[in-house]
Amino acid sequence: MGKRSYEIRVAHHGHDLVGECPLWHPAENKLYWIDTRRPAIQRLECHGEVTTWTMPTNVGSIVFRKNGNLIGALKNGFCEIDLSTGQTKLIIDPEPEFPENRLNDGKCDSQGRFWCGSRDPTDHNPGGSLYRLNPDYSVKKMDSGFIVSNAMAFSPDGKTLVFGDSRGETVWKYDLDLSSGEISNKRVYISTEGLPWRIDGATFDAQGYYWCALVGGGAVGRFDPEGRLDQFIQVPVTHPTMCNFGGPNLDILYVTSGTVFLNETQKMQQPLAGSLFSIHGLGVKGMSEPFFGS
Repeated sequence: MGKRSYEIRVAHHGHDLVGECPLWHPAENKLYWIDTRRPAIQRLECHGEVTTWTMPTNVGSIVFRKNGNLIGALKNGFCEIDLSTGQTKLIIDPEPEFPENRLNDGKCDSQGRFWCGSRDPTDHNPGGSLYRLNPDYSVKKMDSGFIVSNAMAFSPDGKTLVFGDSRGETVWKYDLDLSSGEISNKRVYISTEGLPWRIDGATFDAQGYYWCALVGGGAVGRFDPEGRLDQFIQVPVTHPTMCNFGGPNLDILYVTSGTVFLNETQKMQQPLAGSLFSIHGLGVKGMSEPFFGS
């Protein structure tokens, strides 16, 4: 992609501790996202107002479900979330033996299965695993040995899963069998060892390029299929946390951010930290996120 003129706007001036998981709802034409630490689900309304649902515990990611409402990956496990009441109902805790662990980054694949990684409360123990929640609510552990599960995205054809460990400084690719849901051929896609930033939340564009928040680096990166940095877009905060495409034409890149990483002086220097941003004029489009369910 050649040089283009793009514009970064503040979609919502907020103060999220750790904003994550921007999701565009194509039928509603509205953007949802979460604050993992406050914790809450938020929706940007048509005139700029924000509707908020407070969650009972940390929420790592959310997905839309085909019969309405949401499925959430919370600290206590996978849950149904009823937006009419704000109530949650536990589906299953994949790690009852690790009560301090919590579910983190997650997305649905093209077959309506919810993939999500876990992490423990520290930033150094590889006690996290990758899980697949199936539409029948059964769950399967798919891989393990991660410190902070992040960087998840599915390729446009659905046959490649990208998944990373931000504290482990590595993002991998897996081959995904669409019919069985099994993964294989794990290989390194991107290493951030020695770089001033880590890869956090991510997505693919329709051309097969991988977009991700470069947390600590104040930017969003676009990587080609071989893992080479293709574009580096600076944003007005040092800790963007996740990006995803939205808008009626899926040509706006929404970017969340957080304040939990900053001391009081840094917060004064970055008054937009914790806000939701939108990047316009990139010249590429994303894809609608699949809904959970068969």
